[in-house]
Amino acid sequence: MASTPRLDAPAARAPARRSIPRRQVRGTHVTDGEAAPLHHNVHTELSRRFITGGMAPGARLSTRRLAEELGVSQTPVREALSRLAAEGAVQIRSKRRVIVPEMTEGRFRELLRCRELLEPEAAIEALPYIDAKRLKRLRQIDDAIGAAIGGGDLPAYMQGNFDFHFSIYDARPRGILHRLIETLWLQFGPYMRIVYGRVGTANLVDQHALALRAIAARDAPGLGQAIRADIRDGMGLIGESGFVYADAHDL
Repeated sequence: MASTPRLDAPAARAPARRSIPRRQVRGTHVTDGEAAPLHHNVHTELSRRFITGGMAPGARLSTRRLAEELGVSQTPVREALSRLAAEGAVQIRSKRRVIVPEMTEGRFRELLRCRELLEPEAAIEALPYIDAKRLKRLRQIDDAIGAAIGGGDLPAYMQGNFDFHFSIYDARPRGILHRLIETLWLQFGPYMRIVYGRVGTANLVDQHALALRAIAARDAPGLGQAIRADIRDGMGLIGESGFVYADAHDL
């Protein structure tokens, strides 16, 4: 995590609900030469919102409202939400009742423990595939994270943090380990938005800088240790913040 400046935020609540701009999603994304189905692109956009804190724990999701925001029918939204439910990001209670699960201390610590087990291993496995071009890109992402912190832009900070980690993991061809880590981030993101919003990022060690040095030195154990230390910083934030919630908002 990038360190230095502090992200100032309200003392006891997560950031107030902000309107999400209407974003047109089309079924024209091409992967491996084939056009991805529309529900895949809807899933990608909704996943981005979970990862960057656009969804709050306990929030109720409206398929109709999401469909209007994304410029699609409700069918691909329902299909994307079904996939997100399988990944643990949402709970479908009925056709009209879809919620983002609330976080408990036990669940959060289990998610972090899984991250500690899986992500250092993914980084170590990816290291032989990280070339000079990717290392340069990682440094640019870390610079952008610092700018987001300085500007108090929490969504940009969270997106940058995700981009940094997955730019490392993505260097290696995707597999089961990669997909498992993605599901952890989908469940992890909504609550970390609240934590970051409350305590900011003051006094954190810049573990990204340690990771970059380990990559440049081709130091696999050092890279694994840096990723693990970066994850453990989140544990420290939880200790400072406790388990706090804003009022759940309908999204």
